[in-house]
Formats: sequence, C-alpha cells, structure tokens
Amino acid sequence: MIGRTRTRALLAATAAGALLVGMTAVPALGQQPAVPAPAPSVPVESPIAPAPTNGKAAVEGSDIQQREYWLDDYGVRDAWKSATGKGVKIAVIDTGVDGSHQDLTGSVGEGTDVSGKGRADGQQGLGEEPEHGTLVASLAAGHGHGEDRSGGPGKQQGILGVAPDAEILPVSMWLGAEQPGVKDVNEQIPDAVRWAVDHGADVINMSVGSNATAWPQSWDSAFAYAEEKNVLVVAAAGNRGSGLTQVGAPATIPGVLSVGGVDRQRQASWDSSSQGISIGVAGPSEDMVGAMPGNGYAEWSGTSATVPLVSGTAALIKQRHPELTGAQIAQRIVKTAHDAGEKGKDPFYGYGILDVRAAVEDDVETTEENPLGSVQHWIEQNRPHTASPGASASASADEGDTEHVTQEATPPVARKPLNETGALPVVILASFAVVVSGLTVAAILHIRRLSR
Repeated sequence: MIGRTRTRALLAATAAGALLVGMTAVPALGQQPAVPAPAPSVPVESPIAPAPTNGKAAVEGSDIQQREYWLDDYGVRDAWKSATGKGVKIAVIDTGVDGSHQDLTGSVGEGTDVSGKGRADGQQGLGEEPEHGTLVASLAAGHGHGEDRSGGPGKQQGILGVAPDAEILPVSMWLGAEQPGVKDVNEQIPDAVRWAVDHGADVINMSVGSNATAWPQSWDSAFAYAEEKNVLVVAAAGNRGSGLTQVGAPATIPGVLSVGGVDRQRQASWDSSSQGISIGVAGPSEDMVGAMPGNGYAEWSGTSATVPLVSGTAALIKQRHPELTGAQIAQRIVKTAHDAGEKGKDPFYGYGILDVRAAVEDDVETTEENPLGSVQHWIEQNRPHTASPGASASASADEGDTEHVTQEATPPVARKPLNETGALPVVILASFAVVVSGLTVAAILHIRRLSR
C-alpha cells in the first residue's frame, strides 16, 4: 500500500511475549531517548491510502537516483565496473516484497511465507509495516525503470540497488500485533533462514533487530545451518531512536554480519543506529530512499536501510569471487572498511565504514576463520548438551561472544530529528517467553511520499 500520510511520533512497548508495531519517539535535543513506555499504537492522521487500481502511478524516477548519495560516496558505481550481482541470490527475510514494483519486476523470484498469513510466494505485504520488505529489497537489488542507463547497469529512473542484477528471494513474516493463525515469531525466524538456505540464497538480508542480546535456542540450528552451507547472514544493529541502546539478536549471533549506521558526515548516527561489540561494519543510515508497494517511493532512515546496502555488496563480491565462502565475503567487507572512531574495532563502527569498491576489487587476504565468530562453536561452548531444541531464550545465561555492552562506549551527541515530517511505525519483535519488551524491524522509518 502507498499513501500520502504524514505521521507523528508515538511510544510503543509490549509485555512479555507480545508482538507489537508502534511509532518511534524522537528525543529532544540534548537528551538520550528513553525506553518506550506502554502506550497504544494509534495513528494521529489519516490512514495510508490504498494503491491506485492500475498499480502504475506516474513517478519522476530521475529525482530518486539523485537522492541515492551512497552510490557515489560509498563506491557503488565504481564497483559496478567489476560486478552487478548477476547470478547471485539475496533472500530478504522481512514483511514481504512487492515483486510487481516497476523497479523490481523480473528480479523477484518465487519466495515463501513462513507466517501462515501471507501469500505462498512471499510477495504480499504483511503486519504493521507491509511496505518494509519492498523498501529493503529495492536498496539491495532495485534496477530502476525506463530507458537503459549508459555506462552502467539498470535504468535511468527509479531506485538502483547496490546489486541491480541480483535476484531477490522474498520470505515474508508477520511482525506486529498477534493475529489468529500467525505462527510464533520464534518459529518464523528459523523456518525463514532454513528455507532461504535450501533455495539457493547466497546472502540472507535480515533488516530486523531486537532489544535482547540473547536469542531463543530454537534459532540455533537454523543459523548454524546457514554457516555450514556458507551463506552469509547480514542483520541490523537497531536504532536508538526506538529506544534500543545496544545491538540485539539476530545481529548478536556469532557469524552474522551486524551493520551499524552513520550520518552524511560519516559519524555514528544518534537516531539511526545503536552500539555493541558485535557490530562488524557501518554504512549510511540517514536520508535514505526506497521503493514502496504500488510503484511508490519514500524517504526513510535506520539500519534497516543500511543492511541491504551491505547485502548488495556481498552479492557483488560473490559474483566477482564465486569461490569465496560466506565467512570470506564477510572478511573482504570488514578488512576493506575505513577505520573510524577508536582505532581498530569499536562498538559504534565495528571494523570501519563500508567501502563497496574496495570490498569488491581490492586484493584481500582471506582465511577460513570468520572474523565475526562461529555460531556452531558458540553453541558447543554455551548450550547445555542436554537442553531440548525448543528451550527458551531465557535459558541462555552465558552470552559468550554476544555479551551486553554497557561501559565500553559513550553514545554520540544527540541531534535534531532526521525528518520533520515524522516517523513510520517501527516493528517490534517480542523476545521469547519471559523476555520483556520488543524486537524492532527497521526502527526510525522517516517516510514521506516523494515525487509522483
């Protein structure tokens, strides 16, 4: 669905085990954001309007590409001289992808739904943010529309993803208020990861985040399976603007490439990122644009938007270096990143700021060891061998490589809100069993309708 609505900030939170989608509270200048307080998720303006019946609303796509500053600033256009993602599959585990969007037609393969609520092909928008998966997919593999571009891949109008010739495998989940017939999220997540691996995904994009560093034991085998099959999982670090002050699962899982966010000056973003020892790399997370269902476009912010840029980079590397494992692709990304913040790895930037061209083209020594760790090794060291496969997240007392970050970093200075038009609902995913509060899918989505 698309719409012309503007939204204001609301607070949202959840009791243990509940699923919720709410608005993001933006902190006042000079204040750190408070943890969201319980409040209803109620729109304060008109609801999102349905898409036009013909699904082909007129769009001025050339303006969209001018807004994609990361194509030049982060070396994407230079990387296209070597690879465009052709032959590589990116699974987008999200709220569904509109494969009929003019910038994604022909690039979205037959997917699946793991919620029990969506279409079998994964192309129906679900939950409180049905547009989220389409926004994400467009930044990973949008090819634009209209006339061919000279001297590069894709078309002259519309969104160009980092890997415009890659294929998207949509895996739809239900994220938000509980609904009859919807599977528990702790069934959806592992089912989605296993399906993606079994159907040929080279990279798995998870623009989802959580306020808990632990994850349910029911996830273990699925992420270990992806690691065993050399499939790189890329996940969002989360956003302070939604009250998340540290990275949470699945971005805390060893072997997963956790992605933080920076502003236009390449400084750690206040609203649109978080902090944690598991962050591997940082990239642009403010003033982003993306495709909306029904041939629309929107402006948004958050590490949900950064993750597909890194997933697209991984796809370019996979095409250029098909012999590399998922761990070795991650090595190229983190070893070519530009150091920022404290010297060496730090909890805001990880190993540094993304350089797409260097990750694809530079000579990088790779080894079998994953700099992000191994989830299989973590399981062997931390899970009781007698534990049942369905044990809850609270059973994980020893966080191992994913311990809480409390004292090792000072948050950056707060700034004014990113977008005065408001904020889009943030998907909050509740932790399993007794873990209180919610998991967030994209955090700080500052969306407004662009040119039509």
